[in-house]
Amino acid sequence: MDETVPRKGTVTQRAIERIKAMIAEGLLEPGQRLPTERELAAQLGISRSSMREAIRALTVLGVLQARHGSGIYVTRLEAGDLLETFGVVADLSRGPRLVELLEVRRVLESTATALAAARITDDRLAAVEGHLAAMNATDDPEEILAHDLAFHREITAAAGNGTMAAILDGLSSRTFRARVRRGHQEEGAFARTRREHAAIYRALAARDPEAARAAAAAHVGEVEEWLRTQLGG
Repeated sequence: MDETVPRKGTVTQRAIERIKAMIAEGLLEPGQRLPTERELAAQLGISRSSMREAIRALTVLGVLQARHGSGIYVTRLEAGDLLETFGVVADLSRGPRLVELLEVRRVLESTATALAAARITDDRLAAVEGHLAAMNATDDPEEILAHDLAFHREITAAAGNGTMAAILDGLSSRTFRARVRRGHQEEGAFARTRREHAAIYRALAARDPEAARAAAAAHVGEVEEWLRTQLGG
């Protein structure tokens, strides 16, 4: 069991919930310095040792940040920071759990791509096209996959939802291994993925959200089905 995450129902867990409530209620704002450990423990009626463990756990989770010589501060509470622990879970997932993560990615990626089709600027569309062209210009698996990741990051950024982008960034980079294995093991996989990316780009260029949604879902679905086959599912 991860020692940085206290068991539910402990005094430390109650301290964590109290600090989170203070942030949610606006009593502690992003970027604000916390009262001292002694002051906070007295204010909440919790022992200093439990408060210390609560602060440690919230620091690991990215909610709080220790600044040397200055104290403990509430972080900016941005999605990318707070979802870091989710990314670790995704990175360590194998087998059926990795398939579940691909299912989640398929749902979110198709939604993000549909939003991007309605919102993408000409400059960002040009960046997407640039990564597609780079994928088509090389047969090096590492270069293709690097531009694959960048292609999708440009699209999720164009969707304009930072939280969704942070989740998808974790899912996309953590499923990198599955795409690498597919590229090396399945003949014609890179040719297929180029076609799928071209379909996504055409839908974005046409500013067609439903076509973009369908193209993105089909693209991730191909990887998902390949992985199911590898697992005998």
